Amino acid sequence: MRVLVLSSGGKDSSYATWWTTLRGWEVSGMVTIRVTGDDSMMFQVPTTALAGMQAASANIPWLPISIEGDEESEMNQLEEALANVVYGSRKSRSETWSAAELADANWPNGWKWPPNLHRLRSTAPIEGLVVGAIRSDYQKTRIEQMCARLNIKSFNPLWHHDGRSHMRDLISHGHDIMLTSISTEGLGEEWLGRVLRANDIDELEVLADKYRFNIDGEGGEFETAVLSAPWMASQIKTQHTVHWTGRRGWVDIWGAELAPL
Repeated sequence: MRVLVLSSGGKDSSYATWWTTLRGWEVSGMVTIRVTGDDSMMFQVPTTALAGMQAASANIPWLPISIEGDEESEMNQLEEALANVVYGSRKSRSETWSAAELADANWPNGWKWPPNLHRLRSTAPIEGLVVGAIRSDYQKTRIEQMCARLNIKSFNPLWHHDGRSHMRDLISHGHDIMLTSISTEGLGEEWLGRVLRANDIDELEVLADKYRFNIDGEGGEFETAVLSAPWMASQIKTQHTVHWTGRRGWVDIWGAELAPL
């Protein structure tokens, strides 16, 4: 089966990509949404450009899509972009993304974008879209409705996974997860930029119980970026600055490049 994976660069889309490869399916492309507005009800906002680095690491074509994040239009913009791939397009495109093109589209221009960052061309037939949704009925329903209109299948391998088991499975199977934003009581500045290990999950579980937040971040408590994973052939090295307001914070990744595992 030839599928696309909707990838934010975070932990859940990394798991979804890995799940797809374990089934023996062909990941024909990774699709990443860049929200140009302040927020989105559907999509992750920070550090999504790392998905491009992940795609290059695994030699998977990448389709970055910029949307405004407006609830009324964001799914239409995504559907239009996917239709050009699912149905085919006659538009002439080069084989790879250049750093200049990505900079013109306001993707990070200080990064060392790898030369093998391939474009997602018209590769019909695409048979499905794999998404890392866990508990958002809003997200799952809208994606399924879009896939029905595109006449492709929607796959949600993480749907209703237990949060504790999910976090432990990610770490035990080699997903290097960095916290890139925090917006919940109980998690302080020391967690920003931390790459999670098994002992961190133990601590996170205690804090989640004490402060009553979701250990997997499904309530928007934190966002993540994956720096290496079982399906990636190299790891991502970052240079970043931590910003903390006293109650919430984020990681500004101003440099990134691929490095051997």
